[in-house]
Amino acid sequence: MREEKQGIRMMIVCACLWSTGGVLLKFVPWNAFVTAGARALIAGVVVLVYIKLKHIPVLFNRHTITTGTAMGLTCTLFVLANKYTTAANAIALQFTAPAFLMVFSVLLHGRHFCRRDVTAVLLTMGGIALFFLDQLTPGRLLGNVLGVCSGCAMGLMYLFMGEVNQQERLSAVVVSDVLSVALALPFLLFQPPELTTGPVVCILLLGVFQIGIPYVLYALAAGKCPALGCCLLSALEPLLNPVWVLLFYGERPGPFAVAGSLVVIVTVTVWSLGGRGKKRPLAA
Repeated sequence: MREEKQGIRMMIVCACLWSTGGVLLKFVPWNAFVTAGARALIAGVVVLVYIKLKHIPVLFNRHTITTGTAMGLTCTLFVLANKYTTAANAIALQFTAPAFLMVFSVLLHGRHFCRRDVTAVLLTMGGIALFFLDQLTPGRLLGNVLGVCSGCAMGLMYLFMGEVNQQERLSAVVVSDVLSVALALPFLLFQPPELTTGPVVCILLLGVFQIGIPYVLYALAAGKCPALGCCLLSALEPLLNPVWVLLFYGERPGPFAVAGSLVVIVTVTVWSLGGRGKKRPLAA
């Protein structure tokens, strides 16, 4: 119980730090891939410093590569979504991850749907539909699609992270950072960023405090707190993310987006709270 409580505290801090991503990304006018790569490069240094201090070996195997790929795609797609839609849309659409996790659990591990699961998926998809009613302009629509893709990748991340040990989790974070940096390199050559004070400071904050430290905390918490608890506590992120953006950037989500956000967050949270049966993929 003591370790589980410690894991819960870690996830609360982790979700709060994750939630700063939306507002900080809005102040970085760089190419989205370059932004994601620069953030990942700094985060990778943070993780490697922790690994070095703890004398943890970096492992490259099938588990760390698949988990790291899912994590890297989650981070990169989220940055892209933030560039093309509101921060509220991007984070709430990413929070469809538990629904995707349920689907992948069935497809990859043969777990079974129950009526509660089907209801949750239908309500979540209904919430997503509201986002597309809010803004149908090409730019906003693309951002919404990228947000859903980010949620899909995050669902895989949760699934794979629950199947590896602590050493492999931290190694997977390193793999994810390497992937994000690799995706950024072609864009860096053709669209080099303007290194002014504001964006550089934001990138440093993003790399160290928004994903660097939080992913170390998540890797540790995943070994102490059940996947269900980690997923439920991460609901703090979509709740706080648009608040920071509204306070510091002045971006207001549309009414359909707000309604869709509430549907998605409430549905996933209620579904997670009820998920303590043996067939619940998050509780496994």
